Amino acid sequence: MRVLLVGGGGREHALALGLVGDPGVGGVIAAPGNPGIAAIAEVREVAAADPGAVAALAVEVQADLVVIGPEAPLVAGVADAVRAKGIAAFGPSAEAARLEGSKTFAKEIMMAAGVPTARAYTCTDAESTARALDEFGAPYVVKNDGLAAGKGVVVTEDRDAALKHAQECGRVVVEEYLAGPEVSLFVVTDGEAALPLLPAQDFKRVGDGDSGPNTGGMGAYAPLPWAPPGLVDEVMRDVVHPTLAEMRRRGTPFAGLLYVGLALTAAGPRVIEFNARFGDPETQVVLALLETPLAGLLHAAATGTLAAHPPLRWRDGAAVTVVVAADGYPASPRTGDVITGADRAGIIHAGTRRAADGALLSAGGRVLCGTATGPDLAAARDAAYALVRGVELAGSHHRTDIAAAAVDGRIAVPD
Repeated sequence: MRVLLVGGGGREHALALGLVGDPGVGGVIAAPGNPGIAAIAEVREVAAADPGAVAALAVEVQADLVVIGPEAPLVAGVADAVRAKGIAAFGPSAEAARLEGSKTFAKEIMMAAGVPTARAYTCTDAESTARALDEFGAPYVVKNDGLAAGKGVVVTEDRDAALKHAQECGRVVVEEYLAGPEVSLFVVTDGEAALPLLPAQDFKRVGDGDSGPNTGGMGAYAPLPWAPPGLVDEVMRDVVHPTLAEMRRRGTPFAGLLYVGLALTAAGPRVIEFNARFGDPETQVVLALLETPLAGLLHAAATGTLAAHPPLRWRDGAAVTVVVAADGYPASPRTGDVITGADRAGIIHAGTRRAADGALLSAGGRVLCGTATGPDLAAARDAAYALVRGVELAGSHHRTDIAAAAVDGRIAVPD
């Protein structure tokens, strides 16, 4: 099987590692890729969010499967264009990708499907925003209605800051705050059958102790030793299958990766958000533990044969990833700095590029991450931080508390 992987971030590097490790894969081409991916696969230039360009490249490289990593190409209709060429694509249609492309649409689906979630209002002006904020009270939750690269959400005690974010976004969803630990659950689906992957937890805030602004994610770990037994079964029953059924009922079945972001509240699991693709950096830890060949799994979802796929197999132990971010991230990251120490197994590239002289340079806010496995969470955490300590990048920063609360047994689900 020849696989074309669309994207060039940390998620795609993790996917590339999984695809290359599948014995059923005869070649992986990544577009546009990154220097880390280039070390294990062929890379090609492409405008990832241009449906025609990606479809043409899929034909040119004779791909048997196209795996679309980022959200923007999915919302733009890249999966539709690839399928129109008769090539299997892992990723939802543009219509189905609205589950991520519009927070308002996602709420409409949840309401229609009876999915447990936060109460919310869509607001387009200061007056309606203010009313919604006052009804729900602090902490205030304001979400950009459209795509915002994981940074469109503000959770704050400061009402003025919430109003300012809403004004900057234009169209927002204001929600009631959901108290409880958060969980990311990835579900591979062909629109009917659905297979959950291991739950993970990521860290959105830039600083230790969940301080500072939201980011695209500063680290993650799996599995979750504190998660209630039966959590995944409950979410599949109450969230995933009703959502998939509602999408089918509307004539826009969702096939690909449904990302369910959850808060485990005192009233039970509640959906914070849906995404239409693998999350970053949770993908790095979930795929590090997946023993089942990745390409075969994604191909089954892309071809409507997931019901016949064998049960998933998982490696023992745990995985942790720690993101190294550029100076100034997330507000205005500095790029172009030289990186050393990034040529070791376990370093996954996200925002990097090669200079003309071959030097590795920073090229984004989240530059790379150290991803490690171990026999338990503590060992995996130690190994991930050992990788990060070996990286040199001027002005870079990372959180020092990824998975610490889980290792110390300090996470509790509200009763």
